Amino acid sequence: MIRVAVVGKGGAGKSVVSGTLARVLARRGERVLALDSDVMPGMAFVLGVATPPEPALMAAAVRNAKGRWRFAPGVDTARAVRRFSYEAPDGVRLLELGKAETGGQQAFMPSVQAFWRVVQRVGETKALAGWSFVGDLPAGPRQVAYDWAPYAHTFLLVAEPTMQSLLTARRVGRIVSARPGPTVTLVANKVKNDGDLARIEQFLGAKAYAVVPLDPAVAEAERLGVPVVDHAPGSGAVRAIEELAGRLSAQRDVP
Repeated sequence: MIRVAVVGKGGAGKSVVSGTLARVLARRGERVLALDSDVMPGMAFVLGVATPPEPALMAAAVRNAKGRWRFAPGVDTARAVRRFSYEAPDGVRLLELGKAETGGQQAFMPSVQAFWRVVQRVGETKALAGWSFVGDLPAGPRQVAYDWAPYAHTFLLVAEPTMQSLLTARRVGRIVSARPGPTVTLVANKVKNDGDLARIEQFLGAKAYAVVPLDPAVAEAERLGVPVVDHAPGSGAVRAIEELAGRLSAQRDVP
Protein backbone atom coordinates (compact mmCIF):
# COMPACT_ATOMS: atom_id res chain seq x y z
CA MET A 1 0.00 0.00 0.00
CA ILE A 2 0.97 3.68 -0.12
CA ARG A 3 2.56 4.46 3.23
CA VAL A 4 4.12 7.87 3.58
CA ALA A 5 5.14 10.30 6.30
CA VAL A 6 5.28 14.02 5.55
CA VAL A 7 8.15 15.92 7.16
CA GLY A 8 9.86 19.31 7.01
CA LYS A 9 9.95 22.69 8.67
CA GLY A 10 6.92 24.25 10.33
CA GLY A 11 5.05 26.46 7.90
CA ALA A 12 6.45 24.69 4.83
CA GLY A 13 3.02 23.23 4.06
CA LYS A 14 3.25 19.73 5.53
CA SER A 15 -0.35 19.60 6.69
CA VAL A 16 -1.68 20.90 3.38
CA VAL A 17 0.25 18.21 1.54
CA SER A 18 -0.58 15.39 3.95
CA GLY A 19 -4.25 16.19 4.47
CA THR A 20 -4.96 16.85 0.80
CA LEU A 21 -3.02 13.75 -0.23
CA ALA A 22 -5.09 11.63 2.16
CA ARG A 23 -8.34 12.98 0.70
CA VAL A 24 -7.16 12.49 -2.88
CA LEU A 25 -6.04 8.91 -2.23
CA ALA A 26 -9.39 8.12 -0.63
CA ARG A 27 -11.18 9.49 -3.69
CA ARG A 28 -9.08 7.14 -5.79
CA GLY A 29 -10.52 4.18 -3.86
CA GLU A 30 -7.82 3.72 -1.21
CA ARG A 31 -8.70 2.97 2.40
CA VAL A 32 -6.70 5.70 4.10
CA LEU A 33 -5.58 6.11 7.70
CA ALA A 34 -4.23 9.58 8.45
CA LEU A 35 -1.79 9.61 11.38
CA ASP A 36 -1.28 13.05 12.92
CA SER A 37 1.55 13.19 15.45
CA ASP A 38 1.87 16.98 15.35
CA VAL A 39 0.70 18.66 18.58
CA MET A 40 -0.12 21.82 16.63
CA PRO A 41 -3.42 22.06 14.71
CA GLY A 42 -3.20 21.42 10.99
CA MET A 43 -4.07 18.08 9.45
CA ALA A 44 -7.63 17.93 10.83
CA PHE A 45 -8.43 21.34 9.30
CA VAL A 46 -7.07 20.30 5.92
CA LEU A 47 -9.03 17.04 6.06
CA GLY A 48 -12.19 18.88 7.09
CA VAL A 49 -12.95 17.16 10.39
CA ALA A 50 -13.65 18.63 13.83
CA THR A 51 -11.89 16.84 16.67
CA PRO A 52 -12.89 16.89 20.35
CA PRO A 53 -11.00 19.12 22.81
CA GLU A 54 -9.64 16.11 24.71
CA PRO A 55 -7.59 13.59 22.71
CA ALA A 56 -9.60 10.45 22.02
CA LEU A 57 -6.65 8.20 22.84
CA MET A 58 -6.62 9.31 26.50
CA ALA A 59 -8.51 6.12 27.36
CA ALA A 60 -6.25 3.86 25.30
CA ALA A 61 -3.18 3.65 27.59
CA VAL A 62 -2.64 3.09 31.31
CA ARG A 63 0.30 2.73 33.69
CA ASN A 64 0.99 -0.57 35.39
CA ALA A 65 2.05 -0.98 39.02
CA LYS A 66 5.66 -0.23 38.09
CA GLY A 67 4.72 3.03 36.38
CA ARG A 68 5.25 1.70 32.85
CA TRP A 69 2.84 2.58 30.10
CA ARG A 70 0.91 -0.03 28.11
CA PHE A 71 -2.30 -0.31 26.15
CA ALA A 72 -5.40 -0.30 28.34
CA PRO A 73 -7.12 -3.69 28.81
CA GLY A 74 -8.96 -4.70 25.68
CA VAL A 75 -6.99 -2.32 23.46
CA ASP A 76 -4.45 -3.29 20.82
CA THR A 77 -3.29 -1.51 17.67
CA ALA A 78 -6.24 -2.49 15.49
CA ARG A 79 -8.78 -1.74 18.24
CA ALA A 80 -7.14 1.61 18.99
CA VAL A 81 -7.50 2.63 15.34
CA ARG A 82 -11.05 1.35 15.10
CA ARG A 83 -12.30 2.87 18.38
CA PHE A 84 -10.37 6.13 18.63
CA SER A 85 -9.94 7.39 15.07
CA TYR A 86 -12.36 9.88 13.52
CA GLU A 87 -14.12 9.66 10.19
CA ALA A 88 -13.20 12.49 7.82
CA PRO A 89 -14.65 13.36 4.40
CA ASP A 90 -14.17 10.84 1.58
CA GLY A 91 -13.91 8.04 4.15
CA VAL A 92 -10.47 8.94 5.52
CA ARG A 93 -9.88 7.84 9.11
CA LEU A 94 -7.88 10.24 11.30
CA LEU A 95 -5.95 9.19 14.40
CA GLU A 96 -4.40 12.03 16.39
CA LEU A 97 -1.73 12.13 19.06
CA GLY A 98 -3.47 15.19 20.56
CA LYS A 99 -3.07 18.94 20.65
CA ALA A 100 -1.15 21.02 23.19
CA GLU A 101 -3.75 23.42 24.56
CA THR A 102 -2.38 23.86 28.10
CA GLY A 103 0.19 21.92 30.08
CA GLY A 104 2.11 20.57 27.09
CA GLN A 105 2.34 16.87 26.33
CA GLN A 106 2.28 15.90 30.01
CA ALA A 107 -1.37 16.95 30.09
CA PHE A 108 -2.27 14.18 27.64
CA MET A 109 0.50 11.64 28.21
CA PRO A 110 -1.83 8.60 27.96
CA SER A 111 -2.69 9.69 24.42
CA VAL A 112 0.98 10.20 23.56
CA GLN A 113 1.88 6.76 24.85
CA ALA A 114 -1.01 5.08 23.04
CA PHE A 115 -0.23 6.84 19.77
CA TRP A 116 3.43 5.82 20.03
CA ARG A 117 2.42 2.19 20.41
CA VAL A 118 0.05 2.41 17.45
CA VAL A 119 2.60 3.87 15.03
CA GLN A 120 5.23 1.32 16.07
CA ARG A 121 2.94 -1.59 15.20
CA VAL A 122 0.43 -0.31 12.67
CA GLY A 123 2.53 -1.26 9.67
CA GLU A 124 2.47 -4.92 10.68
CA THR A 125 -1.14 -5.12 11.86
CA LYS A 126 -3.03 -7.69 9.78
CA ALA A 127 -6.38 -5.92 10.16
CA LEU A 128 -4.88 -2.87 8.41
CA ALA A 129 -2.89 -4.75 5.78
CA GLY A 130 -4.91 -3.29 2.92
CA TRP A 131 -4.80 0.30 4.14
CA SER A 132 -2.71 3.23 2.96
CA PHE A 133 -1.17 5.45 5.64
CA VAL A 134 -0.42 9.18 5.44
CA GLY A 135 1.43 10.57 8.43
CA ASP A 136 1.90 14.23 9.34
CA LEU A 137 4.92 14.68 11.62
CA PRO A 138 5.68 17.89 13.53
CA ALA A 139 8.24 20.42 12.41
CA GLY A 140 11.90 19.56 12.56
CA PRO A 141 13.93 16.40 13.08
CA ARG A 142 12.97 15.25 16.59
CA GLN A 143 10.24 12.72 15.81
CA VAL A 144 12.09 11.57 12.71
CA ALA A 145 15.21 10.89 14.80
CA TYR A 146 13.18 8.93 17.36
CA ASP A 147 11.48 6.85 14.66
CA TRP A 148 7.87 7.98 15.03
CA ALA A 149 6.96 6.75 11.56
CA PRO A 150 8.34 3.23 11.10
CA TYR A 151 5.24 2.43 9.02
CA ALA A 152 6.41 4.77 6.23
CA HIS A 153 7.95 3.36 3.08
CA THR A 154 8.46 6.92 1.80
CA PHE A 155 9.17 10.18 3.59
CA LEU A 156 7.81 13.14 1.66
CA LEU A 157 10.26 15.93 2.43
CA VAL A 158 8.35 19.20 2.01
CA ALA A 159 10.55 22.24 1.38
CA GLU A 160 9.76 25.80 0.39
CA PRO A 161 12.36 28.18 -1.09
CA THR A 162 13.44 29.80 2.20
CA MET A 163 16.75 29.20 3.92
CA GLN A 164 15.19 28.01 7.19
CA SER A 165 13.01 25.53 5.38
CA LEU A 166 15.90 24.26 3.28
CA LEU A 167 18.22 23.84 6.26
CA THR A 168 15.58 21.91 8.17
CA ALA A 169 14.77 19.77 5.14
CA ARG A 170 18.43 18.90 4.62
CA ARG A 171 18.83 17.84 8.24
CA VAL A 172 15.64 15.77 8.28
CA GLY A 173 16.50 14.17 4.95
CA ARG A 174 19.92 13.11 6.21
CA ILE A 175 18.41 11.47 9.29
CA VAL A 176 15.98 9.42 7.20
CA SER A 177 18.61 8.55 4.59
CA ALA A 178 20.90 7.15 7.29
CA ARG A 179 18.40 4.34 7.91
CA PRO A 180 17.92 1.29 5.72
CA GLY A 181 14.54 0.89 4.10
CA PRO A 182 12.55 4.09 3.61
CA THR A 183 13.19 6.48 0.76
CA VAL A 184 13.27 10.28 0.89
CA THR A 185 11.20 12.03 -1.77
CA LEU A 186 11.37 15.79 -2.26
CA VAL A 187 8.20 17.84 -2.56
CA ALA A 188 8.95 21.42 -3.58
CA ASN A 189 6.18 23.60 -2.15
CA LYS A 190 5.12 27.24 -2.55
CA VAL A 191 7.05 27.47 -5.81
CA LYS A 192 6.52 30.75 -7.68
CA ASN A 193 8.84 30.21 -10.64
CA ASP A 194 11.70 28.17 -12.08
CA GLY A 195 14.15 30.06 -9.89
CA ASP A 196 12.40 28.88 -6.73
CA LEU A 197 12.46 25.29 -7.92
CA ALA A 198 16.13 25.51 -8.89
CA ARG A 199 16.99 26.94 -5.46
CA ILE A 200 15.29 24.05 -3.66
CA GLU A 201 16.74 21.33 -5.87
CA GLN A 202 20.28 22.75 -5.87
CA PHE A 203 20.41 23.25 -2.11
CA LEU A 204 19.08 19.78 -1.32
CA GLY A 205 20.88 18.04 -4.17
CA ALA A 206 17.75 16.25 -5.34
CA LYS A 207 15.21 16.43 -8.11
CA ALA A 208 11.74 17.34 -6.92
CA TYR A 209 9.34 14.40 -7.17
CA ALA A 210 6.42 16.83 -7.00
CA VAL A 211 6.19 20.61 -7.45
CA VAL A 212 3.35 22.40 -5.67
CA PRO A 213 2.92 26.03 -6.73
CA LEU A 214 2.43 29.00 -4.44
CA ASP A 215 -1.34 29.11 -4.57
CA PRO A 216 -3.56 31.86 -3.13
CA ALA A 217 -6.37 29.31 -2.84
CA VAL A 218 -4.46 27.61 -0.02
CA ALA A 219 -4.28 30.83 2.00
CA GLU A 220 -7.95 31.55 1.28
CA ALA A 221 -8.97 28.10 2.50
CA GLU A 222 -6.91 28.51 5.67
CA ARG A 223 -8.58 31.86 6.40
CA LEU A 224 -11.99 30.28 5.95
CA GLY A 225 -11.06 27.19 7.96
CA VAL A 226 -12.02 24.79 5.18
CA PRO A 227 -10.06 22.16 3.22
CA VAL A 228 -8.49 23.53 0.06
CA VAL A 229 -9.56 20.37 -1.78
CA ASP A 230 -13.17 21.43 -1.17
CA HIS A 231 -12.70 25.19 -1.44
CA ALA A 232 -10.76 25.16 -4.71
CA PRO A 233 -10.64 21.64 -6.16
CA GLY A 234 -9.25 22.90 -9.46
CA SER A 235 -6.49 25.04 -7.93
CA GLY A 236 -2.86 24.58 -8.82
CA ALA A 237 -1.91 23.19 -5.41
CA VAL A 238 -4.67 20.57 -5.44
CA ARG A 239 -3.84 19.52 -9.00
CA ALA A 240 -0.18 19.13 -8.06
CA ILE A 241 -1.05 16.94 -5.08
CA GLU A 242 -3.38 14.88 -7.28
CA GLU A 243 -0.41 14.31 -9.60
CA LEU A 244 1.68 13.32 -6.58
CA ALA A 245 -0.97 10.78 -5.57
CA GLY A 246 -0.98 9.39 -9.10
CA ARG A 247 2.80 8.99 -9.12
CA LEU A 248 2.78 7.28 -5.73
CA SER A 249 0.06 4.90 -6.93
CA ALA A 250 1.95 4.11 -10.11
CA GLN A 251 5.15 3.53 -8.17
CA ARG A 252 3.29 1.21 -5.81
CA ASP A 253 1.94 -0.81 -8.74
CA VAL A 254 5.38 -1.40 -10.30
CA PRO A 255 6.46 -5.02 -9.60
